[in-house]
Amino acid sequence: MNLLKKTSFLFLIVLLGAGSFPSCSRTEPRIPFGFIELTYYPGPQERFSFFIIAEDDDGIENLAELLLYNDREGLEWLLDSEDWVHHEENGRHWIGSRSIVMAGGEVLPRGQYRVVLINKGGEKAERTLTFDAPVSPRYPYPSLQINEGRYRINSGYPVNSFIAYDQQGSIIRTMAVSNIEGNIADLSVPGNARLLALWAQDSEYHTSAVTEAISFR
Repeated sequence: MNLLKKTSFLFLIVLLGAGSFPSCSRTEPRIPFGFIELTYYPGPQERFSFFIIAEDDDGIENLAELLLYNDREGLEWLLDSEDWVHHEENGRHWIGSRSIVMAGGEVLPRGQYRVVLINKGGEKAERTLTFDAPVSPRYPYPSLQINEGRYRINSGYPVNSFIAYDQQGSIIRTMAVSNIEGNIADLSVPGNARLLALWAQDSEYHTSAVTEAISFR
């Protein structure tokens, strides 16, 4: 009888104690979408960007680590919340990096990559991405010329835009380009912009090219 009383008493303590502490969410994060993109820079030099849409019921601040694996080649990249780039657009949180590189400047292997997103509770989400950018550029490297308030571009890419930078080199706006030449004054260039670069894109293959930024003011 004493044992039964002690057992019941302990059960009551546990039951009451469970309600006296705040509960923590143990739900898994989610990765609705992601991509790996190849960007050519002057040289041309290859650089790689890797971004996902990240979701967590406890907010973006609950996310801890983002890992990218190529299991076939034994490659791994690790980003934490201090390392990744975070961008919010239309209520979606994008996180990732614009600095995925291979040792020695080697070409990033094409094929399947595995993404793992881990929150602070240790819960994980996983998604497979395919990186199938062409080994050689599909289009010649584009060019931008600016002279006396006019611009001229030479690009075979399907979509072209201008990137506007301020004096410190920070991006402040991107603007679609529909004509191969024209007046800069006719573009929606912010008043604090000092430099322009051409950003040429091939969204079908997640490939783009960015020219050197040119001063126009």
